[in-house]
Amino acid sequence: MTKLSVNINKIATIRNARGGNTPDVVLAAKKIQEFGGEGITVHPRPDERHIRYTDVFAIKPVITTEFNIEGYPSDKFVDLVLKAKPTQVTLVPDAPDAITSNAGWDTKTNKAMLTDLVAKFSEAGVRTSIFVDANVEMVEYAAQTGADRIELYTEPYASGYKADRDAAVKPFIEAAEYARKKGLQVNAGHDLNLENLAFFSESIPFVKEVSIGHWLISDALYYGLEETIKMYKNCLKKASDK
Repeated sequence: MTKLSVNINKIATIRNARGGNTPDVVLAAKKIQEFGGEGITVHPRPDERHIRYTDVFAIKPVITTEFNIEGYPSDKFVDLVLKAKPTQVTLVPDAPDAITSNAGWDTKTNKAMLTDLVAKFSEAGVRTSIFVDANVEMVEYAAQTGADRIELYTEPYASGYKADRDAAVKPFIEAAEYARKKGLQVNAGHDLNLENLAFFSESIPFVKEVSIGHWLISDALYYGLEETIKMYKNCLKKASDK
């Protein structure tokens, strides 16, 4: 079954709005795993407006599942990953002032840089995933970097789901199947939620991991964190049972 990695950036956002250490992101990471989350994702940004670089080192010792650090590969970020040595690093092409990730890499233009980074992280024993759009050409060049995985940027699927879910998911199926053909494993993330996750997972059952933050943490305000994690995992379980 596809693993659920929970992005805890939004928990850090709430903490930072007030100062102090409430809510505690380390405790949140522990509870998420206790409640069935199969990974913790963090995305430290240069302004540290949510997850801070120091949070990464505080969270690492309580990880019992998988730890995924995502972000733009600035020198500071690369140094962080090499020191923290998470299970996985996900490289995203965010501008420093980006509110959230909004596009995948142009892996053709950035192939040389990404290849060097993949080699560096691989040598350190860190699995590398490259954030890409559902575009076969971009998947092709991602494969040429030697990366272990891609993460499909799923916002276009989520935004098109209500109008025509079959049309919305079609390019993602094509990109995922091409990635598998090229020896890449597939992750997915961005705006996947309780409404659209099950169909996405049914359509691409070999996805290794979905990373979900904003929607899951928002739903937890209504249903509670433990129940929300169960609900998201049930979406993935329904897909695996078919």
